[in-house]
Amino acid sequence: MDKEDYIIEDDYDPQSRFEDKDIIATRFWEKKTLEQLTKKEWELLCDGCGKCCLNKLEIKGKVCFTNTYCRFLDTKSCLCKIYSHRLQKVNDCRDIDIQAVREKPRWLPKTCAYVLLDEGLPLPSWHPLITGLASSVHNAGFSLSSRELINETEVEDYENHIVKWEDL
Repeated sequence: MDKEDYIIEDDYDPQSRFEDKDIIATRFWEKKTLEQLTKKEWELLCDGCGKCCLNKLEIKGKVCFTNTYCRFLDTKSCLCKIYSHRLQKVNDCRDIDIQAVREKPRWLPKTCAYVLLDEGLPLPSWHPLITGLASSVHNAGFSLSSRELINETEVEDYENHIVKWEDL
């Protein structure tokens, strides 16, 4: 594979995900179950925190998050550089679907909108669907954008990189 296969468009604007938000029902997440969401609504629920792209270890039946991230995560935007091809290019990449949301032990962060809604909880005030701004997750400090992270290509022993951040 060529390196070009992994380059995100330089002009991609994370805010563009919310440009046509007006064509979907207002506060749709309060009116539908996760199973009832359209593909567009499902994608809009993602807050863009990037935490699902952290490498994790399962130790004694518990998922432990590390501060190591998938090599295809753009740590500034906290979005995947190869999103549309991620499942074909990364062997252990998981699609976030209803089964993944409900999987035990839980490997999605506790701030994940899918997890919150599945548990009957509201979206947090900083969620981009509430604020209308893709940057609100970063500004509120709930993304990976300002954290000390290590690219997985630089790691040999993931056990030495386990983190216990409150929002995981």
